[in-house]
Amino acid sequence: MNTNSPAARSPVASSPIVKWLTIAFLLLSGIYLVAMGIWLIGIGGSPYYVIAGLFMLAVAYLVWRRSTSALYLYALLLFGTLIWAVIEAGFDFWALAPRLDVLVIAGVWLLLPFTYRLFATPVKKGGLTLAAAVVLSGIALAYAAFNDPQEINGTVQAQADSAPAAAASRPGDWLAYGNTQAGTRYSPLTQINSKNTGTLKEAWTFRTGDMKGPNDPVEITNEVTPLAVDGTLFFCTPHQIAIALDGATGKEKWRFNPDLKPDPSFQHVTCRGVSYHETAAASQARETSSAAALPACSRRIILPVNDGRLFELDAVTGQRCAAFAENGVLDLQHLQPVKTPGQYEPTSPPIITSKVIVVAGAVTDNYGTREPSGVIRGFDVDTGKLLWAFDPGAPNPNAIPGDQHSYTMNSPNSWAPAAYDPQLDLIYLPMGVTTPDIWGGHRTPDQERYASGLLALNATTGKLAWFYQTVHHDLWDMDLPAQPTIADIKDSSGNIIPAIYAPAKTGNIFVLDRRTGKLIVPAPEQPVPQGAATGDHVSPTQPFSDLTFRPKKNLTGADMWGATMFDQLVCRVMFHRLRYEGPFTPPSEQGTLVFPGNLGMFEWGGLAIDTDRRIAIANPIALPFVSRLISRGPKNPIEPPASGQSGPGTEVGVQPQYGVPFGVTLNPFLSPLGLPCKQPAWGYVSAVDLGTNAVIWKKRIGTTRDSSPIPIPFKMGMPMLGGPVTTAGHVFFIGATADNYLRAFNTDTGEQLWEARLPAGGQATPMTYEAGGKQYVVIAAGGHGSFGTKLGDYVMAYALPDKQ
Repeated sequence: MNTNSPAARSPVASSPIVKWLTIAFLLLSGIYLVAMGIWLIGIGGSPYYVIAGLFMLAVAYLVWRRSTSALYLYALLLFGTLIWAVIEAGFDFWALAPRLDVLVIAGVWLLLPFTYRLFATPVKKGGLTLAAAVVLSGIALAYAAFNDPQEINGTVQAQADSAPAAAASRPGDWLAYGNTQAGTRYSPLTQINSKNTGTLKEAWTFRTGDMKGPNDPVEITNEVTPLAVDGTLFFCTPHQIAIALDGATGKEKWRFNPDLKPDPSFQHVTCRGVSYHETAAASQARETSSAAALPACSRRIILPVNDGRLFELDAVTGQRCAAFAENGVLDLQHLQPVKTPGQYEPTSPPIITSKVIVVAGAVTDNYGTREPSGVIRGFDVDTGKLLWAFDPGAPNPNAIPGDQHSYTMNSPNSWAPAAYDPQLDLIYLPMGVTTPDIWGGHRTPDQERYASGLLALNATTGKLAWFYQTVHHDLWDMDLPAQPTIADIKDSSGNIIPAIYAPAKTGNIFVLDRRTGKLIVPAPEQPVPQGAATGDHVSPTQPFSDLTFRPKKNLTGADMWGATMFDQLVCRVMFHRLRYEGPFTPPSEQGTLVFPGNLGMFEWGGLAIDTDRRIAIANPIALPFVSRLISRGPKNPIEPPASGQSGPGTEVGVQPQYGVPFGVTLNPFLSPLGLPCKQPAWGYVSAVDLGTNAVIWKKRIGTTRDSSPIPIPFKMGMPMLGGPVTTAGHVFFIGATADNYLRAFNTDTGEQLWEARLPAGGQATPMTYEAGGKQYVVIAAGGHGSFGTKLGDYVMAYALPDKQ
């Protein structure tokens, strides 16, 4: 017997199972790559996949022939792919991985003894060549893993010329959604700082008992940021149950249930927060430490409810303030043209001045042309009497209709939290667009006048101060989604300018003089793609701020991603079949890639601004969406069904847009495996120098632990909903990511200092306060229905351990 023959050397190697598994993989992969690759070339994509597929077919043939040339040819494929991948993607690990992972694994398979010995002799040189290709690919991936080209490394420098920040009169409290009504999300507390954050421990956990019910829509969320007043926390649950807790122990003091009756057609069931107000007597008693008894409702909690009611509660007892409106409840549906519950929803806490409650609210996106008004109203804080109205879609916005009339149907609405400057007595409202959002041929000049921009009103009278439009004739739902932030800055001559920062879904941050609405940071008008759907038009230009996180270049096929080369190829085909010419590509029946996506680069979390050091902390996201207009037909009627369904119950999927020529589908741009088709990162945290508008540092945030079938915490940079809070201790906190964590970062460098595993999604903005001499950090961990994170009912507090 010839013991030198291949069969004699390795009985295992001669197994037909190994041979035919290898051939089958190469053959099927080659056929797939050639077929899909030809399709891709036909629609303008890369020829690489056809070439790679032909190589695989040739290798399959050579393996069948047991020719060692298979090893050389496969090595050539791997070398060529590595060169192509680096040219297309650079040394970005998560961009290189899907281009190389399958080929490297298959290369290792060919080198394993039971496969390697399938080949006829001599085989050594071919094996060494293939091994070199595998090793070189591994080295490239290893180098990319430790050299992230998307991250920016820098350090915050001391700001010698900082504009002076006003001293916090109540530094241990958190009195409004953004700490103050300036919306800074900045605390002067320093007990927790960048040197000791790593020792934070859970202080207490409270469970509200408010969970998703059978009549709730998909979009049930726990987005609340609690308030802290003299050591007591106040917050609301998704069903607008108001709760007061002892801030030091987490023990419940009281709760008030408004008995919301949701319906699956509601677009949202959520509450971002409550508002706090105290009378002049209560403020004076606090300042003088007076022990004199105060009348009931001297300290008040104002609670918005998703069915169009507003409650005023005694902050001490949780009882209704009987003198306010009708026994403590105000009907916000009064004079609304459509009163269907759930179509008008005040989801954000109102602004409270010394005299006025300023209330705005969301309306159902993309349902139809007959929806409630987005009217903004001012009510007497003591009695609930209507003081003024500003109807953004009316010829005379300040006109209050008589009882036989109503506010203007489908006026643009303001759903995100507003900001307030008490010195100027101006309230700044981020404005949305007239519905439906994705086709605008029906809109009147009045409906366009105050849409998708920043609106400044006199808080006492409701009169217009100024308006700046950030998107003209908005066809993408690119409204201002977040509370603007008030911060004084210095110009080049050293003069202090009262500024306001408005982050937009487009990734732009518009910086305006808050007295006049004039731009401080330039935002020149630039041409944008044209060619609207039938019956509509597109603005020829849009404003692009010089302070921005928007993409530096348009997406290309090279930016498409997948877990493997196979689903990456599908994403490339999908990309090239869509209409995409950069930002503001008009909606189309073909399907339009919307990037930045409908979720926005900035969402309702907003910015956190260290006003002492003129540093903004931002958490932009980068997740494309696809919109596709659907012409009317038997299955897509122009009028709503007779059943009276009041809304789509979700912001994604099929949106009816009744009353206009098209419905629309809105969805994230995902592969067949459910992964984003755009390569990571999809989420960052970053610091911006507000003196120079330069990005100081930028880091990926978030892992795949709670998003992938296998809970491996790959740090890829995840999408987020929620915002940061920063402190004078040079540390900032953020939840928000698609994995269930609260994290702390060094404000100076972006270095992660600490993280805590949450029992549910943390799609809320944290806050910090002091109680009993101890600083706490609190976040609501309740998840987000449409974002896909785990639902829960937790409020979590963290603090430094007690000294032993």
